[in-house]
Amino acid sequence: MQDRHQDRESYFREQTTTCWNYYIPYIQNHKLIREGMRVLEIGCGEGGNLLPFSQMGCSTLGVDISKIRINEAIHFFADNNVEGRFITTDIFCLNDIPHSFDIIICHDVIEHIDDKQELLSLIARFLASDGLAFISFPAWQMPFGGHQQICSGNIVSHLPFIHLLPLFLYKQVLSNESDGCIEELLSIRKTRTTIEMFEKTVRSSSLLNIVDKTFYLVNPHYEVKFGMKPRRLHPAIGSIPRLRNFLTSSCFYLCSPQEQNAMH
Repeated sequence: MQDRHQDRESYFREQTTTCWNYYIPYIQNHKLIREGMRVLEIGCGEGGNLLPFSQMGCSTLGVDISKIRINEAIHFFADNNVEGRFITTDIFCLNDIPHSFDIIICHDVIEHIDDKQELLSLIARFLASDGLAFISFPAWQMPFGGHQQICSGNIVSHLPFIHLLPLFLYKQVLSNESDGCIEELLSIRKTRTTIEMFEKTVRSSSLLNIVDKTFYLVNPHYEVKFGMKPRRLHPAIGSIPRLRNFLTSSCFYLCSPQEQNAMH
């Protein structure tokens, strides 16, 4: 397993840096982030993506199913003398939020969710009428779309495209990993997300509109992780269904409630 997946504070710092440098500017191209705005992150992990919003004076709420990650988020926020609220729960069980949110972050989460339609419905329900949802994910067919980087084996964790093998071969490649790791990787294989699948789900939901989308050949997060300069996918390639999935390491989407767009 790569060191950053064991050193959660380093991972927290990496998330924070990428959010400051890329997620926030991307959102601000369409919505100015102001003090007092309400920001929700679904699947917040250690809270690294939320820290910049809190430092900008936003009211932040992070939700994650992992109690360990939520405890780490609380600890890291305290270390930075920043306020933020965190809840350990399954997002599908979260029904008592008393207000809507100006910004919702759903970063590298939807590819883990089986019922994507229901997730988008929740996002639409929690989003303010003039709010924006930032949704990102790795395209399934990209070299590490199977999340094999979480493997403990040094070779397996660095092998691209192995998640695209036939299932029986994929299981053989993973045979030396822990049961928990194998279970997670097979779950991701089941819930995988392609660009076409995501956009079709958004359209069929009839609740959200895609305001903007950007495909990256080199994920912006790779800059802080590996020192690689982010690079957008050429628009001509990004317009070719299926092929683009093999070359897109990260998909950025901004979505708004449909009623907002109907007003313009």
